[in-house]
Amino acid sequence: MTEKEKTEINEENKENEENPFVPENNGEETETIEDELESQKNRYVRLAADFDNYRKRQAQEREALLKYGAEDTLKKLLPVLDTLERAQKSFQEIDDPVKLKESFDAIQKQLIEALDRIGIKKIECVGKEFDPNIHEAVMQTPTDEHPDHTVIAELQSGYRLHDRTVRPALVNVAVKD
Repeated sequence: MTEKEKTEINEENKENEENPFVPENNGEETETIEDELESQKNRYVRLAADFDNYRKRQAQEREALLKYGAEDTLKKLLPVLDTLERAQKSFQEIDDPVKLKESFDAIQKQLIEALDRIGIKKIECVGKEFDPNIHEAVMQTPTDEHPDHTVIAELQSGYRLHDRTVRPALVNVAVKD
């Protein structure tokens, strides 16, 4: 094959090849594609702005929750504080120790009820099996009177907030001789 024939064949092939990136109808289709591209760009910019606003709003809400999250809890405890203030004033006038004890017991009961409404519960431990998730053993007493690893005394109360231990109970645990 001569050079001239090769050139003619290459020119024919070039004419027969269609460029997939250039549409046949260059005017209308290009305009439609450009409009679609512009529409997608606008949509992307709006979505990016919406997401940025969402992120800022979430940060503000998180900050407000941290700052004012205890408000409901405090509202439940304020009546106890009011009772303590009234009791303090009345203690000056009370000479009877029985009345003083009754007042103290009423305040304690009111505080326990307020903590219960918040979701704080005292951990019951005497007579229960030692659980390191809710108890902290500060003493071990050798004994045959109680089963091994049983809490025989509570030295400091423990508390749970819903299902989370806020403060473990300090306990004395029985161990076998």
